[in-house]
Amino acid sequence: MTRKFDNPVVGGFFPDPSVCRVGEDYYLVCSSFEYFPGVPIFHSRDLVHWRQIGNVLDRPEQLPLEGAVASRGIYAPTIRYHDGLFYMITTNVSHGGNFLVTAEDPAGPWSDPVWIDLPGIDPSLVWDEDGNCWCTVHGVQLARVDPLAGKVLEGPWPIWSGTGLQWPEAPHLYQIGDWWYLMIAEGGTERGHTVAVARATHPRGPYESAPHNPILTHRGTDRPIQSTGHADLVSTPDGGWFMVLLATRPRGFTPGYHPLGRETFLKRVEWVDGWPRVEPVELTEEAPARWHPLDPPPARDDFTGTALAPEWISPRSRPDSSWSLTERPGWLTLHATGASLDEQVHTFVGRRPQHQQCRVQALLDPGSARAGLSVRLDETHHYDIEVAAGRVEVIARIGFLRQVVATADAPDGPVTLGVSMRLPTREEADGGFLGPDLVGFHLDGTQLCELDGRYLSTEVATGFTGRVIGMYVTEGTASFDWFEYLNEEEQQP
Repeated sequence: MTRKFDNPVVGGFFPDPSVCRVGEDYYLVCSSFEYFPGVPIFHSRDLVHWRQIGNVLDRPEQLPLEGAVASRGIYAPTIRYHDGLFYMITTNVSHGGNFLVTAEDPAGPWSDPVWIDLPGIDPSLVWDEDGNCWCTVHGVQLARVDPLAGKVLEGPWPIWSGTGLQWPEAPHLYQIGDWWYLMIAEGGTERGHTVAVARATHPRGPYESAPHNPILTHRGTDRPIQSTGHADLVSTPDGGWFMVLLATRPRGFTPGYHPLGRETFLKRVEWVDGWPRVEPVELTEEAPARWHPLDPPPARDDFTGTALAPEWISPRSRPDSSWSLTERPGWLTLHATGASLDEQVHTFVGRRPQHQQCRVQALLDPGSARAGLSVRLDETHHYDIEVAAGRVEVIARIGFLRQVVATADAPDGPVTLGVSMRLPTREEADGGFLGPDLVGFHLDGTQLCELDGRYLSTEVATGFTGRVIGMYVTEGTASFDWFEYLNEEEQQP
């Protein structure tokens, strides 16, 4: 019996994946944009089951994001391992450009940034047999660099113009056998996304294009997976090959909406006549030979640890003065740093939803604060359930519009707030212009309202991120006893 796995292998807002293998262990990183801490890093033994082991950029001095607008910040990291050291190279498009950090242990700590004076984004590293380090950047250009000193030794030179599509980017270079293979993305990161390959006998070229380019694209199809691209290759211990890539799962009316953001998918790669061959990406795929399942993570965080789990992220920064796990033991206490979620500076601690149907609940002791739960895409696209002055309000912020859509009296003392994401029934979809999901808001188990989810998607809001659901306070101090995330897809018939 052939073992299968479900795509995506890392669901939710985890785009631009890059992967490396060290022995039997795989490590994967993704873009984080304006969120702190940045560049989530995952570990796996089989490429299918991943667990987040940290964030590469977890200190303010590594990750300046002050003033970074939504969907800016950290773009397209690459992770590589060379001579006993892990390297992560990326671009802070809001502050400083291209830089790399290093670590002996991928769980950290990672070094302070080493800045590299190279233009462009999407940097990647590779070493040749003589120990030269080559860096590719979008464009597609190549330079020889000293990675530890951050010096450009030669270049950059243009090495391939792609197949003629717009936005050749995400170049990764690999030495496989006698050839250097260059894999890039083209066509933009939306529905026209593609993966193309060229090869040469030297890193500088000249490069010949694969005769069957693009080797992967879902453009112009009605497949449930779209926007396939921005891929990275990895070999397995038994000699097989796979690629990780970003893609989306649009739902709802044509062209569909993908509120979770761009996610990480896995696809087997075959080699034919010296070229990589890839079939379309499916929701269910044949698994790699090695199989190392993991226990599911706990559904509830009771905030009893000494530090926040790596899944928790905040827009731009998380000052130590804005949160505490010790001020009220067993609770996450938040202090307001800004008066509105509509502004860049505010106190918010959230996580990426990873399933198209899920439910979040949290027990909030608001005291005299203004606090609640928010489903956030950016400062101008978020839905909130908020407690203040004895009232509960559900607030919709869509572009320039901000409206209270439901209210209720708040009971004295702590309250349980809930947010759900569910797909509309066929009758609901046939009866109105509903989006890819309905976002529901609950007070102590009672639903107050449901809102159309498509307004919290990049098809409406634009940008490159996905939803984040979290706790916030915009006035005073509030405490959360626990936060629970439930995957409800498994409960569907």
